[in-house]
Amino acid sequence: MKIARFEHQGRVYLGSVKDQAVTALEGSLFEQPRETAAIFPLAAVRLLCPVTPSKIVCVGQNYLGHIQELGVPVPQEPVIFLKPPSCLIGPEEAIIYPAGAKRVDYEGELAAVIGRTMTKVPEAEALKYVLGYTCFNDVTERALVMKDPLLLTLGKGLDTFGPCGPFVVTDVDPGNLEIKTYLNGRVVQEDNTRNCVFSLEKILHYVSARMTLNPGDVVITGTPKGIAPMKPGDLVEVEIEGLGRLRNPIKAA
Repeated sequence: MKIARFEHQGRVYLGSVKDQAVTALEGSLFEQPRETAAIFPLAAVRLLCPVTPSKIVCVGQNYLGHIQELGVPVPQEPVIFLKPPSCLIGPEEAIIYPAGAKRVDYEGELAAVIGRTMTKVPEAEALKYVLGYTCFNDVTERALVMKDPLLLTLGKGLDTFGPCGPFVVTDVDPGNLEIKTYLNGRVVQEDNTRNCVFSLEKILHYVSARMTLNPGDVVITGTPKGIAPMKPGDLVEVEIEGLGRLRNPIKAA
């Protein structure tokens, strides 16, 4: 199933996407929502960020290539930090380049959307708690982060620094997905999720042993090598096999 959150004529809906149409859903996304008779052409709606989480849990240094380009040791446990939900934007919305920022980077990532409450879940059971998967861009003010690792959340949590979407897809294997990031149409990151140091199952087990994950929460799983800066006027896109392509322009503050 491919799930969208969208706006049509000032009203926000959840919907099920098939081909080039979206059918509005009623009920909770986490309790078997039902299709309604309202069907809209996909081109006639505005896609929104598909989730409204209580928190965004992030994993750093999870692809071997990225670890090598940073010049840091391979972590023995997942490196965890948080982004605030206030950073989220949807497809086609602008990433705002902050006034005074020295270097703003893209970071294409796979995101998992939690489907039911997770607390101390065994690794073997972890994927049963996932509703689906989507694309995420962990936008980063690199100069701030490199200045002091304690500024990680601040450097990654600025408004508009969390593009997410376009859809949540329920039926893919998160352990074997091609992921690419494009800057102005040129591929700048390319890898496969099988090359992660820590699998999604391991990450969800590790995190849920330490904090409860709620339905709708987002867990992003790290970025491949190839990080580099963007500038106002650029277009950045994150494409993941089976999930679609997330497009966002960069605009000056």
